[in-house]
Amino acid sequence: MTARENDRLQDLASRVRTPDVVDAMGRMHRHRCHINDLVSPTPGRVLLGPAVTISFFPACEQALPPEQFSFTRLFHDAIGQGAQGRVLVLAGNGHTDVSLGGGTKLSLVAAHGLAGVLADGRLRDFVEIATYDFAAYCLGQTSKWGGDVVTPFEANRPVVVSGVTVRPGDYVFADASGAAVIPAAQVLSVFEEANRVAQGEAAFVESVRRDNPAD
Repeated sequence: MTARENDRLQDLASRVRTPDVVDAMGRMHRHRCHINDLVSPTPGRVLLGPAVTISFFPACEQALPPEQFSFTRLFHDAIGQGAQGRVLVLAGNGHTDVSLGGGTKLSLVAAHGLAGVLADGRLRDFVEIATYDFAAYCLGQTSKWGGDVVTPFEANRPVVVSGVTVRPGDYVFADASGAAVIPAAQVLSVFEEANRVAQGEAAFVESVRRDNPAD
């Protein structure tokens, strides 16, 4: 995406919410794109950017030795083609109640200039994560380390988050309403349609107010 196209995308995205994007996707695609029931250590921040992924598998020191299958190594594999403005998607493969990262590991996200994190699991250290300059969304907070249950396994493969396919390069958009995943090739047209959705709904609300003034 060119700098001009990215500026256009950022402008369009600033005017809509996740439900508008999901409605726009529904007009253009048939597949599921929405992710619900997210919480955030960075409430109020909007997450937008192309995805890079890390997939977690059940921990097994013999099959997946920690010195090889580490978060740091898989993170650097994930950002090998670039980090700035990307969204790190952490897929727990069914382990939604387990920590997939915390303040220490996610300091890598801040240091490398990613837009933020979408985790199909829990995160630790909400207070610390909130001090970083990115947006984070997940399925909840936990105080327990998750390395005895899951381990990072592979980077930049398609993953499934809450029933939604996320391919490396797909755009992730998340706010207080939830998240949506958009194919990269259609991201501008989807957000243009989302703006039309938002404008149409705003016009409807205004007409209701005009026709039914408050007493």
